[in-house]
Amino acid sequence: MRVFVAGSTGVIGRRVVPLLLRAGHDVTAMLHSRRGSAEAVERSGAKTVTADLLDFDSLLRAVDGQEAVINLATHIPPSTFLMFLPAAWHENDRVRRDGSANLAKAAAQVGARRFVQESFAPVYPDRGDQWIHETDSIEPSSHNRTVADAEQSAERFCQSGGAGVVLRFAAFYGPDARQLTDLVRFARLGFAPLPGPSESYLSSISHDDAAAAVMTALHVPPGIYNVGDDDPVTHRDYVKALADALHLTRPLKLPPPWAVALAGPVGKLLARSLRISNMKLRNEGWAPKYRSVREGFLATLAEMNVTPTARAA
Repeated sequence: MRVFVAGSTGVIGRRVVPLLLRAGHDVTAMLHSRRGSAEAVERSGAKTVTADLLDFDSLLRAVDGQEAVINLATHIPPSTFLMFLPAAWHENDRVRRDGSANLAKAAAQVGARRFVQESFAPVYPDRGDQWIHETDSIEPSSHNRTVADAEQSAERFCQSGGAGVVLRFAAFYGPDARQLTDLVRFARLGFAPLPGPSESYLSSISHDDAAAAVMTALHVPPGIYNVGDDDPVTHRDYVKALADALHLTRPLKLPPPWAVALAGPVGKLLARSLRISNMKLRNEGWAPKYRSVREGFLATLAEMNVTPTARAA
């Protein structure tokens, strides 16, 4: 299959491109420029094309002749601190709102059969300890309301006669996740900056398992699919899993309840209890390698060459 990938240099895209090539697909990776991480994509054996998600004409030329278009493009703030600042999400809003619409429209116009759109599962409302399914409505916060815009792009692609697939990814972690690096640093200081009640659920997904889900999305029926691990854990168990993986001897401190308001829209989003079900995608043949962060943190920290160091008692 001729497959086009936007966001090919991101943490998921740079895993998806090699998987597509190994599966025998003819892959074209979109680049914004030919600097930095773009070199690795070019060395992988994929074809490359320079285009801009905000320039419809460049996209129309780039996707011409493609059978499937995968949109993994985002512009996430470059540090954990900046993620809590609403202004830092403006460029990501443009990518999700305008870029996704342009790419879906271009894909439909050239006759692509399938459009896969990355989305974000933590936009579901707080459901306590109840399982959350794709039929539940979403409630984006003020800083990420363009998640709904991106999903609507896939819906419009379906209306044009193609197969539109939305992947609602849970909270990412992996060896190249800036947030995990920051979390490890805080954990070694005895603190876990995870707002919300300790019994709130947090659904996660490793970068590698997310990439495998993208591959599955090439043959599933059109629709929305949650992509999370099998066993979401509470905030308390999440930080305990990290502490155990680091061999820390003292429990990590979670922020006090009043810290949620101070953290703004992002803090309120992170405080939600989200026990997200992955059964719909599992029924299509996908399964995560790691059941939960309990197993995933151990493997990821080893890949990061993080040496467990026990805190003094």
